[in-house]
Amino acid sequence: MQYESTLEFARAQDAADPLRAYRDRFYFPSLGTSELVYFTGHSLGLQPKTVRAAVELELDEWANYGVEGHFHSTNPWYSYHELLTPPMAEIVGAKESEVVCMNSLTTNIHLLFVSFYRPTETRYKIISEAKMFPSDRYLLETQAQFHGFDPDDAIIEVAPRDGETLIREEDILEAIAANADELALVFFGGVNYFTGQLFNLPRLTEAAHAVGAIAGFDLAHAVGNVPLALHDWDIDFAAWCSYKYLNSSPGNVGGIFVHERHGRSFDLPRFGGWWGHDKATRFQMKNGFQPMEGAEGWQLSNAPILGMAAMKASLEVFADAGMPALRAKSEKLTGYLEYTIDTLAAEFPDADISLITPRNPEQRGCQISMDVAGRERKLFDDMIAAGIIADFREPCVIRMAPVPLYNSFEDVFTFGRVMRKLLAQGER
Repeated sequence: MQYESTLEFARAQDAADPLRAYRDRFYFPSLGTSELVYFTGHSLGLQPKTVRAAVELELDEWANYGVEGHFHSTNPWYSYHELLTPPMAEIVGAKESEVVCMNSLTTNIHLLFVSFYRPTETRYKIISEAKMFPSDRYLLETQAQFHGFDPDDAIIEVAPRDGETLIREEDILEAIAANADELALVFFGGVNYFTGQLFNLPRLTEAAHAVGAIAGFDLAHAVGNVPLALHDWDIDFAAWCSYKYLNSSPGNVGGIFVHERHGRSFDLPRFGGWWGHDKATRFQMKNGFQPMEGAEGWQLSNAPILGMAAMKASLEVFADAGMPALRAKSEKLTGYLEYTIDTLAAEFPDADISLITPRNPEQRGCQISMDVAGRERKLFDDMIAAGIIADFREPCVIRMAPVPLYNSFEDVFTFGRVMRKLLAQGER
């Protein structure tokens, strides 16, 4: 696509966008400015307008039915989580039996590690990316310590080469091969939260399996953002949150994937809870945990209905739009943001603006991370004051995500116009 830095171009693209109507299905914060641009779906997605009615329905059912709402409400609470499974499985490319929504992200990964990180004296190491999200790093450290290993020995981080910002796939594969006899687990974020780099999950899974290791992924920044085929890629397990690209409300429950071959392994170690117990005998309240088949066997407790009602409303939007259409728009929209930043960098060479996100669309989602060395927090604060809502990460990176469900080409144009003004002021 040939991009242009004009309002006419942006509006023409929006007029031709088959997803343009979805923007009106979300609330946009105002924050006191008429030109607010929300580029922070990678941290918290916007609220679908259908959420309020979905939550109010369950509040009314609670008022009208009390505890009987578990069985007699419009959407019985006893099986409410099952309503989320079909659209979620479609988004992540899995069989319905391989997916369940439950708990929060890091809690879910810890629960999955009980089953899939089974270190021995000789095979205990974990390969991950350097500068992973801190929660994941803390999880790996404490898991290693729990099993009696020194984290500095057990965790092998693959980092960008000197002078580079991205991790080369060949370096990951080399690390897997070099540690083949000691490797227990390959665990990466599907999309790195800092750079926006999308890793080749099927290739990493294949390499892990080739040396007898397990492949698991944190998909917090991938689900609802990039196409996924977790079942076909033969991934062992994965987990994700739902409040970023899935727009399910702040801190809402996450989801897990467990490949069907593991879902049928009832002797696989796991922590039990009554919602993971065979539902045919759950209310007999007998001793002896009997896990359900599939991912549901990793559940602990009954569903938090109000949060899941919000998630249900958002997943209905995804089911309507479809990931292929969202991905097609995402590549164009993110390409326009890349073009706009490059144009600003050329117009203001002293601003020292650059991208640390892959330029190949196949190696990124809709996040663009912009390095602003030399200006750092001041430029970001000025952006926020001017109505460009983004995210700042130390030491000097501004992360932005033009989300295809609700962002527009005109949003990107407005960002460029505002930034041009701010950069011009900085040169005075």
